[in-house]
Amino acid sequence: MKDYYENPGLLLPEENITGQIGWRSPSNIALVKYWGKYGRQLPKNASLSMTLSKAYTETSLKYRTATTAPKRVFLFEGNDHPAFAKRIWKFVDSLEHIFPYLQQMDLEIVTKNSFPHSAGIASSASAMSALALCLVDMERQIFHLEYSDAEFFKKASYIARLGSGSASRSIYPGFSLWGHAKKVSIDSDNKFAIPFYDAIHPSFRGLRDAILIVDDAQKKVSSSMGHSLMNHHPYADDRLAQADRNLNLLDKALRVGDKQVFINVVESEALSLHALMMTSDPWFMLMKAESMSIIQKIKKYREHSGKFITFTMDAGPNVHVLYSEEDQLDIHSFIDKELKPLCVKQQLLYDEMGRGPIKLK
Repeated sequence: MKDYYENPGLLLPEENITGQIGWRSPSNIALVKYWGKYGRQLPKNASLSMTLSKAYTETSLKYRTATTAPKRVFLFEGNDHPAFAKRIWKFVDSLEHIFPYLQQMDLEIVTKNSFPHSAGIASSASAMSALALCLVDMERQIFHLEYSDAEFFKKASYIARLGSGSASRSIYPGFSLWGHAKKVSIDSDNKFAIPFYDAIHPSFRGLRDAILIVDDAQKKVSSSMGHSLMNHHPYADDRLAQADRNLNLLDKALRVGDKQVFINVVESEALSLHALMMTSDPWFMLMKAESMSIIQKIKKYREHSGKFITFTMDAGPNVHVLYSEEDQLDIHSFIDKELKPLCVKQQLLYDEMGRGPIKLK
C-alpha cells in the first residue's frame, strides 16, 4: 500500500469547483550540507538547516475546473517569466501521479520574493515549498480532507522535495532535518524533512543571520551539476562519513547548548562544501577573495571579542554570519564597519531564525 502522501487516488467531484490558496514560505540555510543525490531528489547524506524569517516567497494559486483545454498562467513579481514558468509547469506536470486531477484544471500561479533574486539566498527552497503548500492545501480544500497538521506538513515537505531538495526543510520553523541520519536523537527520512526544534537549548533559539552579498551575479555552475559531480568524486565516501559525524555532533551541541562545537561543525561544513567543489572533476571555484577576507575577519573578531559568532556558506560566494540575539548590536557594528565594505555595492540582508510558513488570507 502506498503512503497517503504519495497518491491518495482522488478524483475531481462532478460539479465545477473554483478557489484560491496562498502561502508564504521562507528560505533556509543548511548547517550540515547535503552534497550529492540519487533517484528523484533523494540525498546521499542527511542535512540540518535553520529556517529564515525575512527571506521568503509568497505564492497564490487560483484553480477551477477546466471547461476546455486547461489554461495555465504564471506571473513572477507581476510579470511574465518564461524560464521560471517552464520550470514550474514541468514540476506541476511531474506530479500527475500524486495529483492526477491537475490536468483537468485551469491554474494560475502568482509568486513573488521578499528578497532580490541575485541575493544569494536559496530562492528554489522558498519558491518550491510555497507552491507545495498551495497544492496540498488545494487538495485538502477540494476533497475536504481531514489531515492533521503533522500529516499536512509532512505531505507538503514530500512534494516540496520533488521540486528542490532543500525546499523540504523550509516547511518547518527553527531547525529542520532531512535525510536518513544515523545515531541522532529522532527518526528521519529521505522522502521528507522533519521538525528539529522542540529540544533545542535556549541559547540557540532566535539565532540571527546576516547575509553578506559578495557577488550578485548568477552562478556559473548550477547546484544540480555540483550534486552530479559527487557521483564519481574521489572523496565521496569520506564526505558521507564526515557528514554523519558532524550531524551527530551538531545534534548533541544544539541540545546541550555547546556553542564551540556548533562553531566547529558549521564552519567545517561550509569549508568542506567548497573543498568538494574545488576537488571535483571538472573542478570549479565559487568562493571569492572577499569571501575569504570576510571569513578571516569573523575568526579574528571572535578571538578578540569572545562573542558567539560564526559563518556558513551555500554553493556560492556569499557568506551567512550567525550570531546570538543578545550580541546583535555589537556584531552589527562590526559587520557594518568591517564586512559590509567587502560586499558588492555594500549589499547585505539582516535576517533571523523563522517560525515557518504562514497561510495567507
